[in-house]
Amino acid sequence: MANMKSLAKETAIYGLSSIVGRFLNYLLVPLYTAKLSVASGGYGVITNIYAYTALILVLLTFGMETTFFRFANHEGENVQRVYSTTLFAVGTVSMAFVGLVFVFLTPLSTLMGYADHPSYIWVMALTVAIDAFQCIPFAYLRYQKKAIKFAALKMLFILMNILFNIIYFLVLPACYAHAPELVGKIYDPTVGAGYAFYINLGCTAMITLFFYRELTGFRWTFDPQLMRRMFSYAWPILVLGIAGILNQTADKILFPYIYRGTDAHAQLAVYGAASKIAMIMAMITQAFRYAYEPFVFGKAKEKDSRDTYAKAMKYFIIFTLLAFLMVVGYLDILKYIIEQGYWSGLRVVPIVMAAEIMMGIYFNLSFWYKLIDKTIWGAWFSGIGCVVLITMNIVLVPSYGYMACAWAGFAGYGTAMLLSYLVGQKYYPIRYPMKEILQYVLLAVVSFVLMQLLKQACPIPVVLAGNTLIIAAFICWIVKNDFPLSSLPVIGKRFRNNK
Repeated sequence: MANMKSLAKETAIYGLSSIVGRFLNYLLVPLYTAKLSVASGGYGVITNIYAYTALILVLLTFGMETTFFRFANHEGENVQRVYSTTLFAVGTVSMAFVGLVFVFLTPLSTLMGYADHPSYIWVMALTVAIDAFQCIPFAYLRYQKKAIKFAALKMLFILMNILFNIIYFLVLPACYAHAPELVGKIYDPTVGAGYAFYINLGCTAMITLFFYRELTGFRWTFDPQLMRRMFSYAWPILVLGIAGILNQTADKILFPYIYRGTDAHAQLAVYGAASKIAMIMAMITQAFRYAYEPFVFGKAKEKDSRDTYAKAMKYFIIFTLLAFLMVVGYLDILKYIIEQGYWSGLRVVPIVMAAEIMMGIYFNLSFWYKLIDKTIWGAWFSGIGCVVLITMNIVLVPSYGYMACAWAGFAGYGTAMLLSYLVGQKYYPIRYPMKEILQYVLLAVVSFVLMQLLKQACPIPVVLAGNTLIIAAFICWIVKNDFPLSSLPVIGKRFRNNK
């Protein structure tokens, strides 16, 4: 239980920065969708470029975050040597990437469909290179359990990003209408979506300055032998990461190439904006990942580690299902995050959220092959899932548009999740409480169906009231079976005293 409390505490800190930060970042969604119309495809451009960025970030870090945690916890390894070698490796690869982009900027811009805006490409490249390098100091903070500094820097980036976006998408356009000659010195209305990329670059570069302590005070060394051992562990994680991120971004990258209509970026804008509402699941998964990765490697040698992993899986599923029901239940309110012209894409929200739950479960399952140093299994699972996703996109998007993207993600994550569970039970068996987990899944499915029936038959106020009762019933089931009120901190003693 002490282990679970430690995990819960760190997840709460990481989660606060992730969830609050993502919530604040949601402020950009109504801003972008209000200022960049569906017809302009501006938000589609942002969605497309950031999909490339996510993929490139995985390539530039090439599995070294997880590898750092693994080797830093190895007996006999010098943590500073591991850290310094990792910094050198990721930093060198990132600089080489930026150099190649500048050399081949024109053909790259043309290939990606941005021949008229090559600045989008070099700004993206520079931003993701800095971001990749920062991943290692951020990982070092997690290793040192400096969750507060980690969260503070993440929040600082988000707040700066939001501030400058408000200035360049809201304040300066209004001022430009009244004083174009004066405001025109720092603002150009023709840049449009490009300001989102320039602002991201500036804020990312600023955060690097706050890693002074993590980048100084030790001898920078590069150990070639250590790097060879680390890379032998990391390369399957790289393949795993590529397949995993393609499961998240392939649809957004491929869509402009395979969609039959002439409004590809407009349709991608609708899909991207609606998917943002479903990203609360990604927040929960990310918060859990930040705390869970160092936690797993640190606890691997303890006798009860497998029981702890089983409990963590169960609690993760419980709270992600609750989050799913809350988002679906109050979607008629949450939809106002995006401009009305994008509401046609709301039907993808439950599908994308279900896919994110399976991705989170797959992440939890992935530790069996990391702990036994058989990361090649992860490459196989994610690779097969990725093939399923890409195939469904190529075959179905021309006929069904972005709905095919949502279902392809669902199928891809589901495939990887099932394969990891089935093979993992053979090589690293963990007794997951499957009966209890399946009860929660069944209850969530029944609750979702009831919500859909209410939506078809009743006006919105009745739907919201009914959904609230359904969610309350789900919470009561959780309290009754797994989180009795008497176990809560501070107020729990009141319930114990009343027994």
